[in-house]
Order: sequence, then C-alpha cells, then structure tokens
Amino acid sequence: MASASLLKSSPVLDKSEWVKGQTLLRQPSVSSVVRCHPTATSGLTIRASYADELVKTAKTVASPGHGILAMDESNATCGKRLASIGLENTEANRQAYRTLLVSVPGLGNYVSGAILFEETLYQSTVDGKKIVDVLVEQGIVPGIKVDKGLVPLAGSNNESWCQGLDGLASRTAAYYQQGARFAKWRSVVSIPNGPSALAVKEAAWGLARYAAISQESGLVPIVEPEILLDGEHGIDRTFEVAQAVWAEVFFYLAQNNVLFEGILLKPSMVTPGAECKERATPEQVADYTLKLLHRRIPPAVPGIMFLSGGQSEVEATLNLNAMNQSPNPWHVSFSYARALQNTCLKTWGGRPENVKTAQEALLIRAKANSLAQLGKYTGEGESEEAKKELFVKGYVY
Repeated sequence: MASASLLKSSPVLDKSEWVKGQTLLRQPSVSSVVRCHPTATSGLTIRASYADELVKTAKTVASPGHGILAMDESNATCGKRLASIGLENTEANRQAYRTLLVSVPGLGNYVSGAILFEETLYQSTVDGKKIVDVLVEQGIVPGIKVDKGLVPLAGSNNESWCQGLDGLASRTAAYYQQGARFAKWRSVVSIPNGPSALAVKEAAWGLARYAAISQESGLVPIVEPEILLDGEHGIDRTFEVAQAVWAEVFFYLAQNNVLFEGILLKPSMVTPGAECKERATPEQVADYTLKLLHRRIPPAVPGIMFLSGGQSEVEATLNLNAMNQSPNPWHVSFSYARALQNTCLKTWGGRPENVKTAQEALLIRAKANSLAQLGKYTGEGESEEAKKELFVKGYVY
C-alpha cells in the first residue's frame, strides 16, 4: 500500500498565528496543498502546514529505548483505580496520583510520551506546577485523549462505535495551544460479537477522520483499533480479524490523505482470547504479531506502540521483548496503562509515605519495557504482583 503522503519542506505555523480558544483552520488555498499524483486517477492531497513538525514529533516519541505512559483514564475509570486502593474519586485524589506518575525522577530516560485525559492536560501538580511543564522538563511529549468514548452501534451485533468527531477541530487546536503534541482515539473490535463488517468499517472510518483532523491541528494521531481480548477464540482467529481490521484502517487513512510519516499506531498484540484454553508463548505472540505488521503496516509509519489490553505487567514486557529480537522496519514499543501502573498504584495505596516507593515501582516497569524495546529484557527479579493477570471481562475505560 502506498503512503498517501509526500514529504515536502514546509514552514511550521508560527505559534502567534493561533488565538487562544479559537481555531484558525481554514480551507486550503492552492498554495497550501501538496498534491501527489501516483496515477492519473489519484486525487490524494495533504496539507503541509504541520508536516515537518508532525514527522519530528512522531520520531521523538518513537525513539530507541522509549515508549508511552498511557495515563488518560477518564475520571470514572480513574475512580475505579482509586477505589481498588480504598480512595474516593475526588479531583484532589486524582491530582495526587497523577502528580506521583509524572514526577518520577528519571522517567524520561525510558518514557518519551504521556497520554493525558483532558482534566490532566489543564491540571497542576499538588505543588502547583503545570503537569504539562513537568513532563516537558523530563523530555516527555504530552499527548491527549480526544475521543468521547464508546456508544452502541445501531444495526450491529451488540457492537460499539467511538464518538467525538463533532467539534474535534476546535478541541485539537486548543489542546495544541495547551502544549499537547500528539493525540489518541480508541475504537474497539469485539471478536465474540462478529466482528461485523459494519463495526470494522465504522471503526476504521472514525479513526481516519480523527487522524486527518488531528494532523491539521499539529497533533500526531495515535491510531488505535483495539481488538479486545474477550473471548475463547484461538490466536489464528485473532490474526484473521486483525488482518481485516488493519487493511480497512489503512484504506481509509489513505482516502483521508493522512500523512503516514506523522502518525503512530497503538495495536493489540496478536494473542489468543483471554478465555482460550491454549495459551501462547512470547515467541508465538511475536511471530503472529510481526507477520501481521509486515503484511499490513507501511514502513513509512515510524512507531508501533502496543497496548497491553489486560496482559500482566510481565507478560506484556516479555511479548514486547520477543518482538525486538531482530530489526524491524518500525520502532516497536509500548503504550501501556495498567501494565505500567498496576504495581505502582498498589504500592502507593493512597499514602503519602509510600510515594517514593511507588515511584520506584513505576520506574522499574518503565525500565523493563525500555529494555524490551531494545530486545534486552531478561525477566529476572520480577515481583509476584507484576505477574498477576490484569484482564477484566467486558472492561470499560
């Protein structure tokens, strides 16, 4: 599949052209459009205003030995995490936990990007420093979750679609102004429920529209069609569905003139369903997943940042390590939430005296996954907590 992009040197918009709270996105003039005509029938175009910056941001996040800390849980989901350690879901408690995460000394040695929830993007730490500034000081690129969650998809087999396109252009412009440089949008595909062609197409189209809109605002879009772990299916069925999903996604990304060099992907690893009796080794997961990537993902894409999807902390790290035992055309890394945070959260327990130990636990996981990105993780000395399965059937973010 050819990339729907031509990289041209193009000046990045001066920040002074942006007015706070407004978007100056405009219909492109002839001079602001780069046209590519690989064939006489092609009408693909890309807007080049942010092209250079998008490519630079994507490469920064996809740098060797680095990955993404996903801490974009909605307030409701964050409340579930806090409840698991006996804390109320208040803004003060959410602020305390997020402060703990972003202020880990040395985190930037292993983490290059952090996905934030909207509240967090505008939030300060308990010490009064802007969370965005704390991240930037560590060399961590701030990102932002921009979708508005999943809702039932009418006409489907009890499947869902992701909402949030309405008003996205103005929101992404404001997020850029606040300091975000990449975005995330999560659609899901359920194997036990089909998946239906309707659900796959809806997920792919929504991701493509989101990606195009985000790039026009200067945000690198993370493209995430999560294939849920729920189900008793084997690894071959997951592989079959993943091939279909990613073919559809890249078809619509191209149709929407998305710059492939300025995106990141957040796929599920190819694993058996969580309730399948036949488990897969890290080597099998790596074999199936890399085969999928080679068949479906253009080498122009700079980074593949895997989601953990309910795997244990150790399992997610072992599988990532297995995929990096030989060179890949892309940066193959992590964008983990629970698989980075679980031990850290349990260690903290909401107690101020545990903050330092909890931060050390997060740093251990970040370093382990950094080593896995380099193919050098051994798995030695892992705690029992890190080996616990994190899958929750029907999990809702």
